Amino acid sequence: MLINLHSHLEGRVRPGTALEIARAQGLPEPPQGWERAVQLDGPADLTIFLTKVAATYPFFSSWENVARIACEAIEDAAADGQDYLELRFGPATHARPGFTMDDVIAAACEGIAEGTRRTGMPGGLVIAMLRHHDAALNESVARAAAKQAGKGVAGLDLAGDELRFPALQPFAAGFAIGKAAGLGLTCHAAEAAPGHAALEAVERLGVSRIGHGAHMVDNPDILRWAAANGVVVEICPTSNWYTGAIPAIDRHPAPVFRQAGVPLVLGDDNPMQTRSPLSAEREILRQTLGFDDAALRRLDEDSIRAAFVEPGVRDRLTCRLHQG
Repeated sequence: MLINLHSHLEGRVRPGTALEIARAQGLPEPPQGWERAVQLDGPADLTIFLTKVAATYPFFSSWENVARIACEAIEDAAADGQDYLELRFGPATHARPGFTMDDVIAAACEGIAEGTRRTGMPGGLVIAMLRHHDAALNESVARAAAKQAGKGVAGLDLAGDELRFPALQPFAAGFAIGKAAGLGLTCHAAEAAPGHAALEAVERLGVSRIGHGAHMVDNPDILRWAAANGVVVEICPTSNWYTGAIPAIDRHPAPVFRQAGVPLVLGDDNPMQTRSPLSAEREILRQTLGFDDAALRRLDEDSIRAAFVEPGVRDRLTCRLHQG
């Protein structure tokens, strides 16, 4: 199965769509074209990676654009053979006068619903608070997400530059709002920061999943704690290489997590930047990181269990897994 539990909407904008929107808005086309403008040539660091992602922000300027990009993200994931896609994005970045945070989220939900109608592949929206925004703004993001819990919004996340903004305490109130609304909780942590950032995210913020978490393997005590507490790690091998979290694809810590008994799920993070969709990420697990059929089956089972989905969707995914 291909269950995608870590993928950013801003990292899934089609180059053709970027070109159309840019021309309609009168934006000058970069000399190298939009496709090259948003792609990385190779490994860098998290700050440079996020700069490439931010190059897509001008395209999220209206309801129609956000809905279109979200719909196309579902279509592209279905074309990749995916069975479920959780899309996460930061609405505060795209809100503006006349296009409120509630509007941004509703537009993305509409696009996901339309993509599901077209393809039959379910999807959900995970709203991201951002590390470089202040606590008041992030609480507003959490409240906006909570309003649409169960109406397309499935979870709440914290994303952004962990190198520059490592503190987690400022986001505790936002996560408390999400938890009260019944949203699934995840947090980018220990991607650029040390492994203890993952422990802090679970204990301080109440999250059940950790985005990336590559540096958790640097501390055996953190690994044992994660396995004992069923903390799920969302792995994105190619992205982790491009952000500098790991030195090479074949050095990704997925086998270490697996041997330690830490539940893993898979994502493609920002596939437009890395040119590696989920199908390619799964092949990396199989061919490069030594995941055999039993390990991949466990990945699928853990993914279904950890997904922020309605019970009916979870049941359908479980049936599909057993039928396969």
